[in-house]
Amino acid sequence: MSETVIREVAKDVWTFSRPFARFGLFPVGGRSTAVKMRSGNLWILASTPLDTETKAKLDELGPVKYIIGADAVHHLFLSEFKKAYPEAKVIAPKAAIERVADKALKFDGAWGSDPEDTNYGFEEDVQHCYFSGFANKDVAFFHPASKSMIQADLLFNLPPTEQYSKSKSSGRVPLVGNFGPFSWFHSKFAASMGEDKEAMKRHAKTVASWDFERIIPCHGDVIEDRAQDAWKAAYKAYLN
Repeated sequence: MSETVIREVAKDVWTFSRPFARFGLFPVGGRSTAVKMRSGNLWILASTPLDTETKAKLDELGPVKYIIGADAVHHLFLSEFKKAYPEAKVIAPKAAIERVADKALKFDGAWGSDPEDTNYGFEEDVQHCYFSGFANKDVAFFHPASKSMIQADLLFNLPPTEQYSKSKSSGRVPLVGNFGPFSWFHSKFAASMGEDKEAMKRHAKTVASWDFERIIPCHGDVIEDRAQDAWKAAYKAYLN
């Protein structure tokens, strides 16, 4: 039985959630997110395997137009998606492109190499903010139509209950509490990951200015309540 949980979290926004343990030890969960754009094409942050169930759902929803790598370490499945959807454009941070094992994979855009104001063609549906000062070179995304912010490693909301809901594991780490945006540790984590404090302030404020009501993380449960407060709590080192 598949361990992937497929859910429409908002109109035209689907998540594909499944178990994933960092270093094979720490359950953080994995999640891909697909947005159906007004054109009918799909934009997908590809961060989980393209298993049978995921591909069937994507094929049902519409043509995949954009395959997105969200940061330096979320690149493992980009080649798999591109092989399944050869007409799609693949866009990722420069740091991810440098780490991709499939050196034949062609990219159509690179945050960190392209000019900061580069448009990739999906901006009418999905806005983006590249965190050049963050250690993992993450990109935050905003889908105004559903008021959803989508991101990979900028914000965690652990334990990953939904992502482990079809697993034999609980997804919890013994003796470790929650690692969510309101935890004391998260703001320390965000502060420690900032390599360029001024850039972090700029980009954290950009995200805070977005009118989102939901945060869809790659790791942990979707935040449907107090999403703006969650961002401000996690990034208070750069917002206060």
